[in-house]
Amino acid sequence: MSLLLDPFAVTFVQRALLGGALVAIVCGIVGTWVVLRGMAFLGEAMAHGMLPGVAVATLTGFPPMAGAAISAAAMSLGVGALQRRGRLSADTSIGLLFVASLSLGIIVISASRSFATDASAILFGDILAIGPSELVALAVALIVTVVVAALGHRAFVALTVDPRQAQLLGLRPRAAHIVLVGLVTLAVVSAYQAVGSLLVVGMLLGPAVAAGQWTRRIVPTMILAALIGTLSVAVGLLISWHAATAAGATVAFTAICSGAVSTGIRALVRALTRPDGRRAPASVIPNTPERTA
Repeated sequence: MSLLLDPFAVTFVQRALLGGALVAIVCGIVGTWVVLRGMAFLGEAMAHGMLPGVAVATLTGFPPMAGAAISAAAMSLGVGALQRRGRLSADTSIGLLFVASLSLGIIVISASRSFATDASAILFGDILAIGPSELVALAVALIVTVVVAALGHRAFVALTVDPRQAQLLGLRPRAAHIVLVGLVTLAVVSAYQAVGSLLVVGMLLGPAVAAGQWTRRIVPTMILAALIGTLSVAVGLLISWHAATAAGATVAFTAICSGAVSTGIRALVRALTRPDGRRAPASVIPNTPERTA
């Protein structure tokens, strides 16, 4: 037990665990919608879209999270503008801005003499450097996420199941989509400090995929994803401590592995409970569009 508990006796590891848990809860809520709506590519683009803002903030001495928020917001507005005025498909618009933002961020970082250090922290995060101010910002982000997700839940469900029906019901699917993109942006910016811009999507997708193997309902999936994400943070920090590996990358890898492990366990359970080889009933098949609250 001492091997498990000793690392968490250190103050900066305690802050990393608390900050990572806050990130995991935010990503558990938002990641569930990302999986259901098929928005993984958008999440990845947002993660790279904030790179120029983080780079400029890092080099000029401004708070990196402020730069990340501004840059990610500009990325989301740019995607919308290209789709409306350029008449480009969503994936084309996202792909263009994704590469442009990543390139611009690296160009800005390369202007610094501390290029290697800055690039490593920006791309892969520094969860062990989370301080009290970052914890406050993460707590605020969590409160905003919970409030917005609760208020927009009905509209998000209708948007996911049938956007045309949502329009008929007066739920304004276009506005709901914009708010959902805003939540993705908030989650990506919140997770930046913990796992960096390259690994944010791991926290968004891994726990949500893992939770989706065990429940069909949206809110329980969010709760389970948050718990799995928090456990991934704790396990990742332990592995990083004992194996002397990069903490943020280890946490992100553990989160991704949680999805693979959960899928494997679920498949094994199905095989053991259905020895005749017949297909399992629809009630236990996850990730269907017909999920309800």
